Amino acid sequence: MDPIVSPPLLLLIEKICVIVVAAYLITRTESFTELIEGRLTRKNQAAMALIFGAFSIFGTVSGVEVAGVVANVRDLGPVMGGLVGGPVVGLGAGLIGGGYRLLQGGFTGPACSLATVLVGSLAGLVYLANRRRFVGVGGAVVLTALFEALHMLTVLLLAEPRPEAVTVVRAAAAPMIVSNAVGALIFALMTTNLIRERETAKERDEYLIELERRRLELEIARKIQESFLPETVPALRGFEVAAISRPAEEVGGDFYDFVPTPGGRMGIAIADVSGKGVPAALFMVLSRAMVRASASGEPTAGEVARRANELISADANSGMFVTLFFALLDEEARTLRYVNAGHNPPLLLRGGTGEVALLKTRGIAMGVLEEAEMEEGEVELSEGDVVVLYTDGVTEATDAAGEQFGVERLLLLAKEHRSLPAAALVEEIAGAVLAFSEGEPQFDDITLVVLKGGRRG
Repeated sequence: MDPIVSPPLLLLIEKICVIVVAAYLITRTESFTELIEGRLTRKNQAAMALIFGAFSIFGTVSGVEVAGVVANVRDLGPVMGGLVGGPVVGLGAGLIGGGYRLLQGGFTGPACSLATVLVGSLAGLVYLANRRRFVGVGGAVVLTALFEALHMLTVLLLAEPRPEAVTVVRAAAAPMIVSNAVGALIFALMTTNLIRERETAKERDEYLIELERRRLELEIARKIQESFLPETVPALRGFEVAAISRPAEEVGGDFYDFVPTPGGRMGIAIADVSGKGVPAALFMVLSRAMVRASASGEPTAGEVARRANELISADANSGMFVTLFFALLDEEARTLRYVNAGHNPPLLLRGGTGEVALLKTRGIAMGVLEEAEMEEGEVELSEGDVVVLYTDGVTEATDAAGEQFGVERLLLLAKEHRSLPAAALVEEIAGAVLAFSEGEPQFDDITLVVLKGGRRG
């Protein structure tokens, strides 16, 4: 349709290479990126209309003669512009490309010019119908072939003299449809690759944002948790006490506390809140406050646990709960009266005989039932007796083989080092747990309290 004669095969390969380079450069422009992200502005639509219009002009002047007929890719620019940027880009590129073709003259000039404007506009309408999204590789190739067939039909209907128009269309239809479809394939592949790149980058950015949000959440949880742990341990008559809490990467809600009560008794608490992160840390704050409030006056250990459970259950709408071991140490009588609300039973090692007892009573985690029975237990502590209170972060720590530290190891370790001062024994146990799980993530807090009977004051 355009009077340009060139060595066919070599020139065809050359033009395909030019299309590949042009497609790469166009799809990497900022305006093109904004279009495929759906951010249409006057500026980027105007820029892309000019770029695709210039490409349409290139398609006119770079026609290749195939079997005596010149095939060109003039419509490729307006069609791709419309498919990625909508009617404004498609129409704008079509007017530029079609206007240039009209200036070239020839009896098919007006029909070809109109067809170029028409296919660019229709491509833009397809973009709108597809909810402002690119139609993909297959859609672009099929639509380009259909639009080029429409171009041929327009020439048949409008070009005069009609017999010559029929002759030209019969010869040019196949090479024109194929060449534009191939060009569309090249553009569409690069466009979809760019869309995938942008989606991957978006997913990566969202992941990094979520990761940072999670990191900040865990940091907040750690600070909440640490701020409510006692800064020092109390000085007791005839007893040593030491405690440690090492927060995990996934912050839980472990806490320990020492609560002075009237009558020379010291409340000792260790607890583990269900869940992780900020919700667990906040529930830990609530639970600690309720236990402290329940210890006012001169209650028994069972009364403290029952009151705290009622208060916590009233606010436990989130479905969270807390296991608690609470004991009242009478320094004068050297007795430990305790209640266990679903917590890991502390170990009692007798200094004289080496016998071991588990401090467990009937009771369920607090926050499950508003009215729950809390059975009390009592033991008398002698010089050298050791009580080890712990959370499941100690016994459930795992090594590389997936084996847990377990209660048995904890017991053997406590037996072996029961002659150590309370503070040294706490460090020994915590160090052994960390060494056992070395190289493995710490998924739960490691919390320990050791109470050791000394000489009577």
